[in-house]
Amino acid sequence: MSTNSYPPVFRHLSPTEPQPSASASATPSPPLSNGAAAIEIPRLDLQKLERERLAVACREWGVFRLINHGIPSALSAQLLNDARSLFSRPFDSKEGMFKEPITYFFGTPALSQTVQNLNWVEGFDVPLKELQKQQSGDRGAEKDPILQRYRYSLEEYGKHMGRVARELFETMAEILALDPDRRQTYLSESEGVLRVYRYPRCSESDKVLGMDVHTDSSVVSILNQDGVGGLQVFKDGRCVDAAPAADELVVNLGDMMQAMSNDEYKSAEHRVAVNPKEERISLCYFVFPEEKGVVVSSKYQPFTYKEFSEKVQEDIKTTGFKVGLERFRKPE
Repeated sequence: MSTNSYPPVFRHLSPTEPQPSASASATPSPPLSNGAAAIEIPRLDLQKLERERLAVACREWGVFRLINHGIPSALSAQLLNDARSLFSRPFDSKEGMFKEPITYFFGTPALSQTVQNLNWVEGFDVPLKELQKQQSGDRGAEKDPILQRYRYSLEEYGKHMGRVARELFETMAEILALDPDRRQTYLSESEGVLRVYRYPRCSESDKVLGMDVHTDSSVVSILNQDGVGGLQVFKDGRCVDAAPAADELVVNLGDMMQAMSNDEYKSAEHRVAVNPKEERISLCYFVFPEEKGVVVSSKYQPFTYKEFSEKVQEDIKTTGFKVGLERFRKPE
């Protein structure tokens, strides 16, 4: 298989003889542990959501697996397989492949704690509100059948993600006894973003990361991954593999949830390892507060998500690092 679909900066370390890519329904490949501990991330059932188990997972881990979530397995499989097809197209065609609002990126530093290291990743960024607006006024305009199907499938998938995020958040908010009026601004499904990722093969997988260690700026992030392992989360200083499993999602809490909970819940640190033989495809949904909604916390100065996001971008630009919540922490 040719590597001409990879960004040029990745090609010198990309093997030309890969193993067949894992499909969404394939038996998961053993993850690249890189020293990751063999302990199990909590698993929760959305249809029988146990409040105490959810609270423990949020306090002690900041991440959990989710089953019985109601996402049609055929929809997930189609999105992952179509993503694989789209990513396999020549690199030079990708930036112009989608019309706004969907955009293509690779090696972006904005998803990392630092800009010193190149992330071994490429992807499509999909702001769901803008996608829905465009499709309502531009139905049938897309000529490429795979692209047309993909846009509609992403919109459908985003609605499912909004439902799952809302149900989880409302349960967390009840456990934390968040103010009922204020919490209405704490989650805005309309501001949700989908990112579709491909992690290319890398012959020196011990020297690069698909995504550097980071926390998400979201309230929650919901990951749907194919059969190739790579996601790793940090628990008490140990690195834990979040190996893929059929019809399971991985949910991790972001910085906004940590602030809303007064640090009772944790924003999960995680990273992505790359594979020397197989590409990895994943879908991640990020949901945020209303942009102008004020997050009030006993641990942090009041701030809006817009202020938080602007400060993150400013810090990355000026210092090379995401400082995040510590910028807003109240003096002790």
